[in-house]
Parts: sequence; structure tokens; C-alpha cells
Amino acid sequence: MSPNPVTQTIRIVLTILFLFWLLLFAREGRTEEFAVPNSGSPYLNLGDLHTGQILHLPTGLTVTFDQMLDSINPSRVIYVGETHDNIEAHKVQLKIIKRLSEKHPVAIGLEMFRRSSQEKLDQWNSGQLSKSEFKTLFHTNWGTGYRLYQPIFDFARAKNLPLIGLKSSQNVENSFRSGDPAPNGTFYPELDDQDPYHRAFSMAAFGGHRGTEKALEKPYRMLLLWEETMAQTVSQFLTNPKYKNTKLVVLSGGFHVQYGFGIPKRAYRRVPHAYSIIQPTVTHIPEELKNREMEVEKVSIPLFAADYAWKVDYKVPDNVRLGVRLAKKNAGVTIMEVMENTNAERAGILKGDLLLSMDGKNISRVEEILEQLQSKSFDDHSIFRIQRNGKEQKVEVVFIK
Repeated sequence: MSPNPVTQTIRIVLTILFLFWLLLFAREGRTEEFAVPNSGSPYLNLGDLHTGQILHLPTGLTVTFDQMLDSINPSRVIYVGETHDNIEAHKVQLKIIKRLSEKHPVAIGLEMFRRSSQEKLDQWNSGQLSKSEFKTLFHTNWGTGYRLYQPIFDFARAKNLPLIGLKSSQNVENSFRSGDPAPNGTFYPELDDQDPYHRAFSMAAFGGHRGTEKALEKPYRMLLLWEETMAQTVSQFLTNPKYKNTKLVVLSGGFHVQYGFGIPKRAYRRVPHAYSIIQPTVTHIPEELKNREMEVEKVSIPLFAADYAWKVDYKVPDNVRLGVRLAKKNAGVTIMEVMENTNAERAGILKGDLLLSMDGKNISRVEEILEQLQSKSFDDHSIFRIQRNGKEQKVEVVFIK
């Protein structure tokens, strides 16, 4: 007996409406449905962890330090992120390096040094570079903050662990920024700008304080250059026979390893290998450090934030600050900017002043000022000899909080 034509038509219409309903609600719910909650921690909000706890993000289970180390043992590369100025993040990094080096040959990859500094890093590792020269190398490559990394550097030297500079050279960055061909016959690394989640996360971080997406394209391209160069360096390490049995611990800003689509994915694209990501994680910013918090717009990412989140407090060095931006000039060091409500402003230092000496020691490089500031305590005084409008004068600075 043939189906009733009217009944058949109704069934077809209902089927079409049902399919349309499925498509409609799948589209509307797609972002929420596929986004990993809690900023990449599906089972547990990281804010609910206690300081010192280690969470395995894919399972939501807490583990001991030894259990985590056993789990990451097969990994050739271990990425350990950081908030650059957080003392506690660097303690985590050193603890991991120490324990790994007890069982394996270990090298340390550093965002803080450029590839162009590798020869001097090798000299430091072999004892041919003095501590003073190494500190100058750090200041030249990275700026302030040597004391934060010093325990790691001292341990690496004592145990003869190679330091690997990961970041692109200043010449390459300048040429890339201006759109010129790569200098000195070198080549830019291959850039992959097709990862939608990396772009969305990066634009959210930039867009929190910089403006339109079009205006952010240049800084995004520079971010790609940094991460692709660091990934290229990691891949070259992996294929270097010298390091065949050596694990690489990569220390970089957490942004570059979070979700895995920064350095880790870009290194894996070049040389597939086993790797793990450990993130020292801060969920509470003390009130007095709120001004250091980066404004990031919310964006849904369908990825785990890392393999492990290690809950840490946020503690920064209690360093004295001058409160200026400096640049090397022919005759000395020039004040490029004086920040508001700083020791420099209170002392009457002005933009454009040329710093000639500090406490009787002549100044010819920015690093020399940074070095002397690290030896100062709060309420100490310093006498700066400056040149302003062609005339020399002395300025007394009192270092207060």
C-alpha cells in the first residue's frame, strides 16, 4: 500500500525543520560548546588550587612533584612558563631543572638571550666569561631582572648545563620591522599565521590596550617572528647530534607556551617530538601589584592551557627604581623618558638629560646604571652628574618606595 502523499510531504517538511533547528542551535552554541572552561582547565578552576599544588589539566587530578616528573620523563623538551618578574615562578623553574639534571643531561633554552649571543653563552658555560661580563650580556639582551634568574644561571654554570639563546637578533628584528630583506644573508624563519586560536588569543592580549585589529597586525607579525625564531632554535637543538641525549628545558614568558600554539606547536611543526608544558600559575594579584596586571580581553579557546598548572604566589623583588627610560648615546646615557611620581622626577631629572656619572663612577652604558641600582636599598642616596643644555650639574636622588 503506497504512503499517503500528504503524510509523506509532512514528514519531509518536519525532517527539514528538524535539521534546520540542529544547524541553528549548533551555530549559536558553538563557541561555548567547544571552549575549554576556566581558561583551559576543564575540571577545576585554577583559583581553587592551594599554593604549591600541581594540577594535571587534562584529567583534573592533582599530583606530587615526583609524579609530575615521572610523567614528563619521556619528553625531549619541557616548557616552563613564567611571569617574568615573579620570584616564585623562577623558583619552580630552578626546582625542575635541578631534579631533571640528576637523571638526564639537560640544556636550558632562554627567551632572555638572543641567538646572536650564543658564543658568549658558551664562554660562560665553559668558565671563560666573567660574572660581570655575563651580567652585562644579560642586560644587553634582556634589560633588568638579573637577580631573578641568577640562581638558575649559577646552577647551570656549576653543573655545566649549556645555555641556549632562543630569540631573534636585534638586526633581524629591525629589518623585519621595516620590511627589509633579512640582513647578512640570513633568512627569516617560516611564519605560520593560520592558527585561529593563536591569533584570537594574541589579539585579545594586544587589544586590551592598543586599539583596532588592523593596527595590531604589525605587533602580531613581530610576535610571530619571536615565537617562530625560538621554535626554530628548539628544532635545531633537537637535530643537533651534540645534544642527541639531552633534554631541553625552555624558560619563556607563559604567553609563549600557554595553550601550546606558540613555541611548542611551531617547534613540533619543524621536528615532531615529545614535549610537556608546565605553567607556574598565579590566580591572585596582591593589591600592591595590581598595576602590573596585564589587561586581556576574554576569548574562548578550545585547548588545554598546559599539561600541568603549578599554583604559585606572586612575589616581586623589592628593588629600588630610578623611574626613567634610558638609551645609549655617544657621550653617555640619555634620559628618554621620566615616569610620573618616581625618584627621578622627585629629584628634578628631566627628559633629555645626559647621565655622566653615578656616585663618582663614570657612565657610558645603560647596563652600568642598572648594575649600580641593584646594589642600592630604600632610603639610600645617590649623586648623579648630568649634562643639561650643554652645562654640567649634580643631582641628588633619594630612593624611596
